[in-house]
Amino acid sequence: MTAIVAEFNATNEWGITVEALDQGRYSDVEDAMNVGIQSGDLPNLVVAYSNALANWWQVEVLADLDEYLYDPVYGLTEEEVADFFDAAYMGPVMDDGTRVGFPLSLSGNVLYYNDTWAKELGFGSAPTTAAEFKEQVCAASAANNADDNPDNDSTGGLVMYVGASNVASWIYAFGDDMMADDGSGYEFNTPEIQAVAAFLKDLWDEGCAFETESYPNPEFATRKALFTMSSTVGIPYQLSAFEAEEAFADDEWVFVPFIGAEGGEAVNAFSQSIGLVNITPEQNMAAWLFLKYLSNPETQATWILGSAYYPTRQSVPPMLTDYAAANPQWDTGLLLLNVGQAEPARSSWATVRREVQNTFSAILQSDPDQIGPLLEELDAIAAEAVAELDQ
Repeated sequence: MTAIVAEFNATNEWGITVEALDQGRYSDVEDAMNVGIQSGDLPNLVVAYSNALANWWQVEVLADLDEYLYDPVYGLTEEEVADFFDAAYMGPVMDDGTRVGFPLSLSGNVLYYNDTWAKELGFGSAPTTAAEFKEQVCAASAANNADDNPDNDSTGGLVMYVGASNVASWIYAFGDDMMADDGSGYEFNTPEIQAVAAFLKDLWDEGCAFETESYPNPEFATRKALFTMSSTVGIPYQLSAFEAEEAFADDEWVFVPFIGAEGGEAVNAFSQSIGLVNITPEQNMAAWLFLKYLSNPETQATWILGSAYYPTRQSVPPMLTDYAAANPQWDTGLLLLNVGQAEPARSSWATVRREVQNTFSAILQSDPDQIGPLLEELDAIAAEAVAELDQ
């Protein structure tokens, strides 16, 4: 990114100078931005998740990017807009159509799948339905329980972590989007989400899923898990885990989508988005011109080579054929962008996503007849968050 900024500063025709400041993790950026709102010491551009951008829009800190994106002189052409992956382009757009951010790059929440081990278990390909998924993870669990190694007992299937990113991925695959039909808020107590809850609880109750104390990279690298759920940007950590364990270093593994009861496919797509802070017309336009530069295919290709994220535009992958060949797991994830869906761009989502995890954790530990009441309770909590935060 430092090199990209330097190139823009040296070559742009308007004499614009951009200064890039590393603020740490997303949570650190949000904290710094919230302090800046109080003090008045604000940047021109800020990277954040869509729900944080929506919150800053509501307190009138951000500019609506459509004003710049569709500017007749300095905006994007219809062909350029059509070049964006839908998950990237629509990720930072609120329910009312307000564009609170512009996509820098994409990552996806996917299933990591050990193709080599699956074939040894007798499965010729990745599962295409939830029932086939259960068959494979339960077979892996049974294999580990039956071998001569006591250290891998009660492992083998799916590493279960019911964080909101994972739960949302299953919900998308089962055909729901967590939102009420009228767009007024969230709706979790639906047949599709009840089916997701029952599916995950069934895997848990039958011993085909287990928890880990930390990121499941070692478990996946030692055949203690046939599947894990994680971000595509975790590739370097997973490769390191296979190198450290060595025993199964030659196993081939790929990314596959989350799958639904009827064969639906989905990936929870995360758009790394940038909000434009509303300061002055001149500074706003200068900031937009830099955003536009970040989105051009050549700059996108440079950013992907340095970050291992995915591009936002369809014209970029043909520029990365050598990189894709050298990084086969990354390449399998690239194919999943077309089934990507983004989490809600609502201020309330930060609160609601925490409650999603709490609810699904409770579902795993409760009787099956509690699924409906627990989801109904989640609906009530979500409605309160909407009333308080989505103004």
